[in-house]
Amino acid sequence: MKVAVLDSKGKETGRKVELSDAVFGIEPNNHAVYLDVKQYLAHQRQGTHKSKERAEISGSTRKIKKQKGTGTARAGSIKSPVFRGGGRIFGPRPKDYHQKLNKNLKRLARKSALSIKNKEQAILVVEDFNFESPKTKEFIQVLKSLGLENKKSLFVLGDSNNNVYLSSRNLKRSEVVINSRNLKASNVVSNSELSTYKILNNNNIVLFEGALAGIESNLTK
Repeated sequence: MKVAVLDSKGKETGRKVELSDAVFGIEPNNHAVYLDVKQYLAHQRQGTHKSKERAEISGSTRKIKKQKGTGTARAGSIKSPVFRGGGRIFGPRPKDYHQKLNKNLKRLARKSALSIKNKEQAILVVEDFNFESPKTKEFIQVLKSLGLENKKSLFVLGDSNNNVYLSSRNLKRSEVVINSRNLKASNVVSNSELSTYKILNNNNIVLFEGALAGIESNLTK
């Protein structure tokens, strides 16, 4: 499938690129998408939740009243869960929410997500551009030119493009990721985090022309 390449002003450059049917034109596998999104959301959880149970509460273990003859329920310790300040019954404990998925299934899920967006005609291909310095105003102008000002959009860059990334950080509806494996910078997202969730969680996907080759090579192994 051929798609017109736009410039940063939203106008056609006269060139077209071929989107691989093996990546952007497959029959979506909904179950693979579900598993990959479930894994992504599970991995966002820290798993550090913890509450104290009765054995972990600091306090006296003295029996607070006699066993019989009071007319009320028996009580052994102030740390009992029925009292204010007592331990919690079966409270949350630290847990690892990590889920394992095979690489081939994750690739299938991402190809399915890209194919869904392609069928919705929600993928734009833009020629590579850069800013002289980080300017949010210039990035907003690019969004207006592409008709994405009020839409959630995901920009996938081909190479490290720090000025474009920094220009987009203040905007809630736009996110920029870098399609490269070898990036060590802490303020960009590597290709391994171009997740199924992020693809589906945005209304439009804007692919830089230089990112296409990397995406197709990574997903057709």
